[in-house]
Amino acid sequence: MQDPVILALMAGMFTLALTAVGSSASLFLRGESQKLLDAMLGFAAGIMISASFFSLLMPAIDYSSHLPHSWFPAVAGFLAGGVFLKLIDSAVPHVHFETGKAEGPKSGFSKLTLFALAVAIHNIPEGMAVGVAFGGESLSAALALALGIGIQNIPEGFAISVPLRFAGYGRWRSFLYGTLSAVVEPVFAVLGAYAVTHISPILPYALSFAAGAMIYVVIEDVIPEAESHGNEDVATMCAIAGFAVMMLLDLGLG
Repeated sequence: MQDPVILALMAGMFTLALTAVGSSASLFLRGESQKLLDAMLGFAAGIMISASFFSLLMPAIDYSSHLPHSWFPAVAGFLAGGVFLKLIDSAVPHVHFETGKAEGPKSGFSKLTLFALAVAIHNIPEGMAVGVAFGGESLSAALALALGIGIQNIPEGFAISVPLRFAGYGRWRSFLYGTLSAVVEPVFAVLGAYAVTHISPILPYALSFAAGAMIYVVIEDVIPEAESHGNEDVATMCAIAGFAVMMLLDLGLG
């Protein structure tokens, strides 16, 4: 049987490759549509919310069903994941490119570097979720999650690289930064898979931890960004579509 850590690494590289597909828009587009950017962010948010529930929290609850307090691992892990992302958000200097809002401690880094750090923080739970799935769930369920995360990385890469392009950065530089925004995903996919395969009792905690971290990102960053330019209805409907796509993948392939 294939090593889950190797499978997680391959899945992480797959999600990174699809980020590159979305980022390649910066090489060809001649005009920026804020409505399209917000729609893509909404779609990505829907996939992330759906994956958090169907691919992470539900399995965490199932794995704990034999315990006296079966609710505890899912609740504790979920809360811990949110707190973990909040601590990283507070400790690492970064800036949200569209709004220019700086967060974390002050630093001498350039705006582009701070933006890259913000996106890297955003992608940690996605890589973690993929790794934990390959380490503890069925292969079909893990593949469905990796496919869903990969699909949402296409609009995510688009939404990162295109604003950079029209903010004055070169085509290839925008493409590179958009692609590298997901470079943390293979790293945390490997770490997640390694953790749950070597310490099996943490599996329900790890699944719900990844869900909590992902929901933090959606609520803190993705949804506010998608709905901050007057395109709330478009972003919301695309979020619903994204949720349905991920639900279909998980229930159909999981």
